[in-house]
Amino acid sequence: MTKLTQSPAWQALSQLSGNLPHMRTLFADNPKRFEQLSLKKCDLFLDYSKNRLTDEVLQQLFALAKDAGLKQKITAMFNGDIINTTEKRAVLHTALRAAADADIRVDGVNVVPEVQATLAKMEQFVADVHEGRWLGYTGKAITDVVSIGIGGSFLGPKIASEALRPYWNGAVKCHYVANVDATSIAEKLKLVAPETTLFLTSSKSFGTQETLTNTLSAKAWFLAHGGTQQDVAKHFAAITSNVAKATDFGIDETNIFPMWDWVGGRYSLWSAIGLPIALLIGMDNFRELLAGAREMDQHFATAPLNENMPVIMGMLSLWYNNFFNAQSHVVLTYDHYLRGLPAYFQQLDMESNGKSAKMDGSQVDYSTGPVIWGGEGTNGQHAYHQLLHQGTALIPADFIMPLQSHNPLGEHHIQLASNCFGQTQALMQGRTFDEAMAELKDSKLSDADKALIAKHKEMAGNKPSNTILMDKLTPKTLGALIALYEHRTLVQGTIWDINSFDQWGVELGKTLGNDVLARLAADSDCDGLDASSNGLINAFKKGCI
Repeated sequence: MTKLTQSPAWQALSQLSGNLPHMRTLFADNPKRFEQLSLKKCDLFLDYSKNRLTDEVLQQLFALAKDAGLKQKITAMFNGDIINTTEKRAVLHTALRAAADADIRVDGVNVVPEVQATLAKMEQFVADVHEGRWLGYTGKAITDVVSIGIGGSFLGPKIASEALRPYWNGAVKCHYVANVDATSIAEKLKLVAPETTLFLTSSKSFGTQETLTNTLSAKAWFLAHGGTQQDVAKHFAAITSNVAKATDFGIDETNIFPMWDWVGGRYSLWSAIGLPIALLIGMDNFRELLAGAREMDQHFATAPLNENMPVIMGMLSLWYNNFFNAQSHVVLTYDHYLRGLPAYFQQLDMESNGKSAKMDGSQVDYSTGPVIWGGEGTNGQHAYHQLLHQGTALIPADFIMPLQSHNPLGEHHIQLASNCFGQTQALMQGRTFDEAMAELKDSKLSDADKALIAKHKEMAGNKPSNTILMDKLTPKTLGALIALYEHRTLVQGTIWDINSFDQWGVELGKTLGNDVLARLAADSDCDGLDASSNGLINAFKKGCI
């Protein structure tokens, strides 16, 4: 057993987890439960009353957070201390949305002026494109942008762009490419014309294999369709820290935006990585996105643990993971524009907290990093919600919904809301055998058949969920929502004593992938690896099975 699992709070929670009333009873015993277990901050409303919670459970969860030094960790992050210890880096995505007059230092240097300078450069870039001053090699204005990246450099901007479609200004269209599968970029290139297309490459090293391969293919396509090497500067821009490599490629240095070591890829959409977002919605709206995140930052940094939205959500997820063996957590978005959000939170959480080594290098002896998954309501109700209601696994759920639709049409939104709220109610209360029998009392079935069907209609309920509401999906509320999940991730990683800001598992895959690539390109058969890898490589080289 470790210090964490031996702590009084952990031991108390272990005892409490097996001695809780059904949520039906908790609601029946306390008519004010909703008022007491809900919170409004940063234009978001969190109802966490439909959880397996009592006052004593909450007290022990907050005691666990206090014992783990959560407040100190939060302060250290905002101060620019090196909390990514394996890579010796500060973790300062919060500086990307900090106030212009903030003083946030890395190695004694205030990084905020450089962030603000980059935002100003982005603003000029966006204005030049929107107002037709950025011209392609034939003198035509840019109509399409192809954003090339991978991981956080791709997923964050893509999902945020989808979510904010009501705010697109129509100046340009944006297309995203990440997969190294040639089909991905080939299909995108069919949609654009070389003389009016601008390519944005996002790669810190300007050497990430997938991103560089796609960028080289984009350049080859451009050169094959009338562009010249000299024209590359008019059609390619980059977000990178490797200025020399980008300029060698042909990108004008004035069209290169910085990346910093103290920003991880999955936390980077607030930086110049977010240029595609800004190009679609304009810089004013992009700054609103930053403002929403900044408000959540301020809340996270200053609110007491028991009134802190990211802390509450992080501790609840940990409660089910560590004390109820909940191996996954589902995110359900009741807004079509937010349909991609579960995938973004999946990367954010699983790349951050999918760890088994503690900060000191020793192995954990408790569960970390649940599988994050989900989808769009109401589609999931006709698929995997069956598992949520009657499956054997406990799967905590987050329901996310705006109260106002960008597309009010007939009864659509009220039906959407009824489904959202009805699902949380059904998960909480379930259906007893007697209730199922009562529903069947007027049927013509025999008593034996009624009893049989009632057993199949019975649901235990007591399935936990959070509901997050906002008045309307705007750049500001989206910024707050994404920052909420960013900070929720830190909360869990702190309690588990793991580094939420490295990704050595990802790095291993890259390293081995490069080795396999060399073997695939070799003339001789592969025989230097395990039998399975040898066989797969040789089958690929033959081109048939």
